[in-house]
Amino acid sequence: MSFNPYQTQIDRLTAELAEAQELAHSSADPELQELAAQEIRTLETQLQTLQNEASEYEANIAASDDVPEGEHVNCVIELRAGVGGDEATIWANDILRMYIRFIEKLGFKLSYIDDLVIKVEGRTPELPELAAEGKRTTAYQVFQYESGVHRVQRVPATESSGRIHTSTCTVAVLPEVPTAAVEIRDEDLEWQFMRSSGAGGQSVNKTSSAVRLIHAPSGIAVTARQEKKQEQNRKIALDLLRSQLWEIEEEKRLAQIGSARSAIGGARRSEKIRTYNFPQNRITDHRTKQSWHNLPGILDGAMEDMVLDVHTAFTEEESTGTEE
Repeated sequence: MSFNPYQTQIDRLTAELAEAQELAHSSADPELQELAAQEIRTLETQLQTLQNEASEYEANIAASDDVPEGEHVNCVIELRAGVGGDEATIWANDILRMYIRFIEKLGFKLSYIDDLVIKVEGRTPELPELAAEGKRTTAYQVFQYESGVHRVQRVPATESSGRIHTSTCTVAVLPEVPTAAVEIRDEDLEWQFMRSSGAGGQSVNKTSSAVRLIHAPSGIAVTARQEKKQEQNRKIALDLLRSQLWEIEEEKRLAQIGSARSAIGGARRSEKIRTYNFPQNRITDHRTKQSWHNLPGILDGAMEDMVLDVHTAFTEEESTGTEE
């Protein structure tokens, strides 16, 4: 049976409900009986809500697992500002905006997990070159080679002397993986709850619906605060943790295969993959040695040619490696 994040709370409420019912039946004090009856009504409402959420969670898990083995559909894109101070934060938001514009063009479903973390879901009839014959292109297929360090060279708006600055941001593209692919033990998890500060420009919640999840063995901490219900953010946090644990295992697997497998890199988050040179109006991919000269247009979401070129280079390299 798969892990359900609501079961511990359901068990606790069930035990409290049994105690309240026992008190209501055994007490001869009318006032105490009335208090117990009120407590029973409250606990029954809370228990029913949690059971409904648990059922919805299991249904969502079943739906996400109904995907052919090895195929990834949805993905999470996580950005982090790197070197460069305030300019690095501005740059990370510029890259996020580029992705969002492109996502909107392709018709994927977009949702915020945190300020610089988004989830992309679905398939699109666009970019059929990336998909298997007869299938639509998935969100993960589009963005899978975007992981790595993105470097910018430009004159910041705050720079009065006209000096070119270099800043970076790190992008990680994590596929949504089935629950059976990664084991997560309840005892390894620490949950923290807080009020949402409004990821993606959403309104601030008055309840502690935002979730921070810490995985003790790995030290990974993830935050989810897009939804108004705490239960939904718990599921999002678990999905994000599962994807990050999968990424760690995938890196170990690729390391065991050896560097000979890929001459152009593995699109990992620590690898410098691309430079955006504003003075020269040029974007260069350091893995494939390709360049594009429509920098403003690409940053405005016109990523089609760049994505296709990089995907083709990786596919051809993998085919060559397989033949060898």
